[in-house]
Amino acid sequence: MESNASNMTFWDHVDELRKVLFRIIGVVVAFMLFAFCFKEELFRVILAPKESDFIIYRLFDRIGEALHLTGAFTSDFQVQLINTKLSGQFLTHMSVSFYAGIVLASPYIIYQLFRFVSPALYANERRYSLRVVVWGYVLFLLGVLFSYFLVFPFTFRFLALYQVSAEVANAILLSSYIDTLVMLSLMLGITFEIPVLAWLFAKLGFLTSGFMRTYRKHALVIALIVSAIITPTSDVITLMLVAAPMALLYEASILIVRRTNK
Repeated sequence: MESNASNMTFWDHVDELRKVLFRIIGVVVAFMLFAFCFKEELFRVILAPKESDFIIYRLFDRIGEALHLTGAFTSDFQVQLINTKLSGQFLTHMSVSFYAGIVLASPYIIYQLFRFVSPALYANERRYSLRVVVWGYVLFLLGVLFSYFLVFPFTFRFLALYQVSAEVANAILLSSYIDTLVMLSLMLGITFEIPVLAWLFAKLGFLTSGFMRTYRKHALVIALIVSAIITPTSDVITLMLVAAPMALLYEASILIVRRTNK
């Protein structure tokens, strides 16, 4: 441990943590205001999955055409989002800008928190902690991107177009759209942390590759159950879009754990 960290009192640590939190809050607010000023660009990205010409819909259209299944995957559709509260759109703009500020400031947030904790760690602990932080952050972002480009578009399309009767029209609230997008992104981001958790448990001696291979089928069933919970739809395509990467992450975790055990 570093001597300057060991010589600090409890209140010195509290004071240092307060400074770190103030710096983080300042950067988040700055990025939030930056995102708030670019409203058109921000919501062009946020609302893109609701348009029938979104990139993933076009990709699946081309796949359908290549397989001579025109219209089997996607088709042109129109969904209008509505707002029912007087301050609803302004509050949505504020909340989305806040989320964007956190995302943009996330590298700085992680750096500041790690910088605060690292003096209390030994050199080898600092090295392992840095690996966990970096890979955890990268995998979380991959999970968020996976949700935005694959899971959420098909979830939204299925739910927005689903009707119990032609006499009942759908009117999708803007707040419902944003909440579903944030929830799925957060859930998929956490799900993609499986390899990091597996490595950490293997490093602590709680997990072996043999155990993971033995319970591979059980893990697949759990992946299907978790996918069904995460995705609010009942269609097979969306379910498999979530379950498939979870299964692949589990297989990758077996390799990571095997290497770690050695």
